[in-house]
Amino acid sequence: MSKTININAEHITRIEGHGNIVVNAIDGKVEKVEWQVPEAPRFFEAMIRGRSYEDIQLIVSRICGICSISHSLVAIKSVENALGIEVSEQTDKIRRLLHYSEQLQSHVLHVGYLVAPDLFGIKSVVPLAGTAKEAFLTIVKAHRLANEWSEILGGRVTHPVTITPGGFTKLPSEQQLTELKETLTNIVPDLMTIVDVVLSVAGQVPDFSRETEYVSLREDKFYSFYDGKIVSTDGHTENVCNWESVANEYVNDQSTSKWAKWHRDSYATGALARFNNNYEQLADVAKDIAQKLGLEKGCCNPYMNSIAQLAECGEIVVSSLKIIDDLLSIGIKQEKFDPQPKKAGHGDAAIEAPRGILFHSYDFDENGICLGGNLCIPTTQNHANIQLDFEKIVPEILDEGEDAVRQKLEMLVRSYDPCVSCSTHMLDVQFIK
Repeated sequence: MSKTININAEHITRIEGHGNIVVNAIDGKVEKVEWQVPEAPRFFEAMIRGRSYEDIQLIVSRICGICSISHSLVAIKSVENALGIEVSEQTDKIRRLLHYSEQLQSHVLHVGYLVAPDLFGIKSVVPLAGTAKEAFLTIVKAHRLANEWSEILGGRVTHPVTITPGGFTKLPSEQQLTELKETLTNIVPDLMTIVDVVLSVAGQVPDFSRETEYVSLREDKFYSFYDGKIVSTDGHTENVCNWESVANEYVNDQSTSKWAKWHRDSYATGALARFNNNYEQLADVAKDIAQKLGLEKGCCNPYMNSIAQLAECGEIVVSSLKIIDDLLSIGIKQEKFDPQPKKAGHGDAAIEAPRGILFHSYDFDENGICLGGNLCIPTTQNHANIQLDFEKIVPEILDEGEDAVRQKLEMLVRSYDPCVSCSTHMLDVQFIK
């Protein structure tokens, strides 16, 4: 088969935002392989300047409709760190519970709607409604549950309105939590149905591996989604306040998004990174899902990120039920809190968005007016790793032909669950005359 191929895939499908794949090979020699991001910058870091600390989370949640809760929560944490605002244990638990709802919603959406078509060899999820109706309806049911869960705690499905510096404007009732507990308990069999469906086509996951540094948060008491220190599979640990020395963002001429690197030329973040760094803290059901689908700690196959997301769905259900039990055992208390700024200051915070570690930093004056901010999105941190994956896999699969190369590269991009429009960054440019 000829090894001369030319691929120029513009705006690949089933990802958030716009990304291009370019591959040129002549007589078996790869001349060019690029992961390109042409998405327009969105200037959120400019929008927040001069705004009150109370407005920040409401603005930055609009960065993404899929992970708006993560953006809201990490913004709130950064604001509170900057201004010396403390929160109660109850607030912390309800925020974690709200965050879990987004993780489940996003994981089910990604695996069920965006990745599954690749595994079944179809162009979209729509045909599954006819050929695998029961599995399709199970995916829809789990997705709907997560959305309803977000609405109970956040006030609406996306862009939450109940979280505010210092606490919540509206708390869930004990009856709502009791009903949510029952629903979550009943969703476990549905989750296993989704696992079985993926298992039936798991042989379609490409066999590829590249030694990679995986970066995530780690907590002592939890499989980390919400808080913790920055860790990597290379054995490095760093405090969140030093995140800029971890991401080391830089400009790349094939992307309107910045790229990132730590100790190597790239690193990866996301479900597979969390899995590799925090495997011991996973609930048994999550470990069982991983084992059933052939995922082991130390995996360096980026295509298995979607499998790690499924394992995390099991963790999310178990951890959420525990938090609900804790809240119900002591009862929901209407709390008074003082969200007024205690000082001018700088605040850093991190959270695990569904697709990886998310950093927010803000500066405020003594009146709580934002002087500036810096945001680093998970997909920003993954761009360089996608590029290096491309450079390794293309020579390995070149003899499979142009269609197969394109398909596997599109699958590779989708496996990272990229949020491309979120990752584009404002650049301050000085013109020298």
